[in-house]
Amino acid sequence: MITLIYDGSWNGLLTSVFEAYERKLSDALIEPEQHHQPSMFRAGLRVYTDETKAQRVWKGLKKYLAADTCLQLYAAYLSEIPDIGQTIYQYMQQVFKRQASPEGDYANAAVLRIAQVSKMVHREKHRMEAFIRFQLTQDGLYYAGIEPDFNVIPLLLKHFKNRYADQRWLIYDIKRLYGIYYDLHTVEEIEINLSEKVKAGTMYAELFHTDETLYQTLWKDYFKHVNITERKNTRLHLQHVPRRYWKYLTEKQF
Repeated sequence: MITLIYDGSWNGLLTSVFEAYERKLSDALIEPEQHHQPSMFRAGLRVYTDETKAQRVWKGLKKYLAADTCLQLYAAYLSEIPDIGQTIYQYMQQVFKRQASPEGDYANAAVLRIAQVSKMVHREKHRMEAFIRFQLTQDGLYYAGIEPDFNVIPLLLKHFKNRYADQRWLIYDIKRLYGIYYDLHTVEEIEINLSEKVKAGTMYAELFHTDETLYQTLWKDYFKHVNITERKNTRLHLQHVPRRYWKYLTEKQF
């Protein structure tokens, strides 16, 4: 019995699946190195990410899975749940065994879990699309700091590139220390070191454009006046806008 240990990346996971099949390890356990716990009952084998092997697995899956189902698997991976890689592997085993998509077969534990986790990740993605508030910096860059429950940055790229195609912007994941930057032409993933104040968007005098404070004041005033106190339903509001997101919403900074 062998544990395949990968670097935590998506291609690393796909490479591990390739190695499991190439070595005929039907009972392999696949774990990211950051969550691996040595066991006296299982030998550990380090898997080095190989993009060619990863792409062979991915292309093989696409023969049997629709694009939306492939996205389900990737979204589940972005959940960062420690053992989700093993569930994804078990799902892929079903695909290659049946040579068909197992989607909808919720009697299978792996299929059911992938559907559930993917749904949670996409719910967080939609929340980020609704809750992100950009702030204009002195050099004309629109900055937004976020702290999502799951690693949804890769899923946000298309939405914001299409919606804000005429302005430079940076969406930065404070928890995972990376972001995506759009320069009016392409979007690229970047890693930068930001101070805590810059991450939270509080250094207005030093960093943000002078018009930004005025804009936020006007937005708060608008939000305050359209809010009908008599119809306030705090419980319903918290269901749609959980309190943990409030620190990034301009209208909540009273």
